[in-house]
Amino acid sequence: MIIQLENSASVPVITEHLKQQGYKTTEVTTQHAHYLVAIGKQDVDIRTIGQLPGVRDVHHVSDDYKLVSRKWRVKPTVLDLGDGVTIGEGSLAICAGPCSIESESQMEKVMTHLLDNGVRLMRGGVFKPRSSPYAFRGLGMDGLKVFHRMARERGIKIVTEVMQVSQVEEMHDYVDVFQVGARNTQNFNLLDALGGVDKPVLLKRGISGTVEELLSSAEYVFSGGNEKLMLCERGIRTFETASRNTLDLNAVPILKAKSHLPVIVDPSHGIGIREFVPQMALAGVLAGADGIVYETHETPETAASDGAQTLDFDESTRLIRNLRRVYALRGELE
Repeated sequence: MIIQLENSASVPVITEHLKQQGYKTTEVTTQHAHYLVAIGKQDVDIRTIGQLPGVRDVHHVSDDYKLVSRKWRVKPTVLDLGDGVTIGEGSLAICAGPCSIESESQMEKVMTHLLDNGVRLMRGGVFKPRSSPYAFRGLGMDGLKVFHRMARERGIKIVTEVMQVSQVEEMHDYVDVFQVGARNTQNFNLLDALGGVDKPVLLKRGISGTVEELLSSAEYVFSGGNEKLMLCERGIRTFETASRNTLDLNAVPILKAKSHLPVIVDPSHGIGIREFVPQMALAGVLAGADGIVYETHETPETAASDGAQTLDFDESTRLIRNLRRVYALRGELE
């Protein structure tokens, strides 16, 4: 059960009432509201709770993931990143950039490409989790500070990956969206830390994670106080070896039905094969995604990481144009 409280609510009075009804409560205060999440096995007439002083609304939610569930918040969440950049239902968010930030020159070229195509969300890693300890692992905080300065000068919003709790505070002022990568989707200490910040979080599905596990990870962040969340389908590891991962487009409408959070598709990691990335991106839009995030680089062959799944600027320009066409078509079909 989710109980939304007025600012004047007496939490001890309400929690004591719920305790007597056999419920254990957890208090959650976010950027936007004050809640009690009540867990218990007994059926209770929610009208008796709704009549308590300070209670704004009460909802029965049977899902284990309660705050991110669509069963109580029917209206989809739309995230406002400022300066006219939004993510959520009603528009298609496009986010592109290199796998890794490599140099100031590279960033300038990518930013110019994005702005020429009307894109104001840029992805780019400065801390890179790599399978090999000898691979390029990013430029770190120095690179992020340059990335931030250049992005601010051009009106671009930054999406970049945070890998551990100790990085959250030092990165905070230099990012617009914290990305949690597939390897960290169940790093609950990191999720708890991100629950305490007032910045959007892009939460990627785990390499072998289920939809339910992704939603439960999102619940960690929300219950920690951060409602600014989006979910990302980026492919899962299956027995199939013809592609890097198996992009689970089934997850898109399922997530949209189960949660009020925006759903993003990452076709670059989803298939891992450059020539097929555009098709999977377009398929993601038709499946109902609120946004697409993909990798682009001036010369993918020389990219420090993930060049095999990265589009060059010509391919990226065509994809952006086609994404908007397909999104418009989706609107006509609906």
